Amino acid sequence: LGGGLLLLLAESRSEGKSMFAGVPTMRESSPKQYMQLGGRVLLVLMFMTLLHFDMNFFSILQNIVGTALIILVAIGFKTKLAALTLVIWLFGINIYFNAFWTVPAYKPMHDFLKYDFFQTMSVIGGLLLVVALGPGGVSMDEKKKEW
Repeated sequence: LGGGLLLLLAESRSEGKSMFAGVPTMRESSPKQYMQLGGRVLLVLMFMTLLHFDMNFFSILQNIVGTALIILVAIGFKTKLAALTLVIWLFGINIYFNAFWTVPAYKPMHDFLKYDFFQTMSVIGGLLLVVALGPGGVSMDEKKKEW
């Protein structure tokens, strides 16, 4: 949740006024860029709690694909595409594995699945913020523009 909140806070911050209106400045590092980086890193940490280390094929595939995509989001390479792919991937997995509505409410497993479901939905919400706002200035996507 902290990652998503940092991304929202970064978007709500206004950029500082320049001495020359409309003229871009060279290599100005703003707190907004670092807040976006912090939000992406916190999303990675939240995603790590979703990894399940079982020895079946689908679990291993899920962990490999999810980890590869979240690394791309963390370093800021093809960030919007990776985040959108991860949103679709996580949403499908979440609906399939954490279907708490199929378990009676009096069973303890209902509460565990419900917690996992909404935890995954919070990661999806943070990733949708990354899709909407982009990776920010501290990312490989931004550095590619300079090369």
